[in-house]
Amino acid sequence: MKKSVLILCTGNSCRSQMAEGFLRSFGSAIDVYSAGTKPAESVHPIAVKVMLEEWIDISLYKPKSVDEFLQRPFDYVITVCDAAKESCPLFTGAVEHRLHIGFDDPAEATGTQEEKLAEFRRVRNEINQRFRKFYNDNLTGK
Repeated sequence: MKKSVLILCTGNSCRSQMAEGFLRSFGSAIDVYSAGTKPAESVHPIAVKVMLEEWIDISLYKPKSVDEFLQRPFDYVITVCDAAKESCPLFTGAVEHRLHIGFDDPAEATGTQEEKLAEFRRVRNEINQRFRKFYNDNLTGK
């Protein structure tokens, strides 16, 4: 049976969208969704750009409200906020495992376009590494 995963943050425009993209790319044996408590208008354009560098297209993804998922049970709900700087959202629906895998928010990067790109790439690479480990440890059936 497919495992279901909800990745949760505040704006659902960067980190959770990148994590969803990576998890989807790892295999089709899971149902993956992402949502936010205060969803942004759109996915951050730099997140789309840096994910395309990894051959993952999140350009059609849309920020969604966590409220859309409260009636659905999940095997895993994973918060990706930076717990030191943000209040992590709480999922009040049915969930078997709650995890926190926190990352800095690249949308807060300042400086030149290249400096912002570097920050998005750094966070993207961390998300890839840590969600690949999560996938291998929890979802591959090994």
